[in-house]
Amino acid sequence: MNSKVVVIGPPGSGKTTVGRLLAERLGVPFRDTDHDVETTAGKPIGEIFVDDGEEHFRALERAAVQDALATHDGVIALGGGAILDPGTQADLAGHRVVYLEVGLSDAVKRVGLASARPLLVLNPRSQFRKLMEERRPVYERLAVLKVATDDREPADIADEIVKGLS
Repeated sequence: MNSKVVVIGPPGSGKTTVGRLLAERLGVPFRDTDHDVETTAGKPIGEIFVDDGEEHFRALERAAVQDALATHDGVIALGGGAILDPGTQADLAGHRVVYLEVGLSDAVKRVGLASARPLLVLNPRSQFRKLMEERRPVYERLAVLKVATDDREPADIADEIVKGLS
C-alpha cells in the first residue's frame, strides 16, 4: 500500500496537528511544506509575504510541494493555499488526498485572527470567509476523503482517516 497521504484544508483545519498523528498511526514520517518554505527562505511565511510578496511565496511553496511529493514517502501537510496552483492540482492526481473540512467559527478559534496569517490582515473574518469559499470546491475536487473537524479531537480525526483510507 502506498504510504503517502497528502493533507489539505484551510488555515485552522488541523493539517499539521492531525498530519503528525496520522503519520504516527501509519508508522511513516511527517512533512509540512509550510515548514519547508520557511526553512528555504530562512524566515517565517508572514515575513516572506511582507518582504518578497505573495508571488515569491507561492513560487517557494510550489517548489516545496513538488519536492515533497517526489521525495517524501509519508504524510505531507500542504499550506492552505498550495492547492490554488494548477501544477500542484495536477501533481496531486493519483495521490491519497485528505481534505480536513472546518467551519468558519472553529477555524477562527484555532487560528486566532491576530496571528501571522498574511492573507487575513484586513477584516480577518470577512477575508477568511472569502478565502474558504474560493478554495472549498478545489479542496473537494482533489480529495479522495473528506473529514469534518469541527468540535472534534485531533486523535479522533486521525483515527477516522486511517479507517477511511484502509
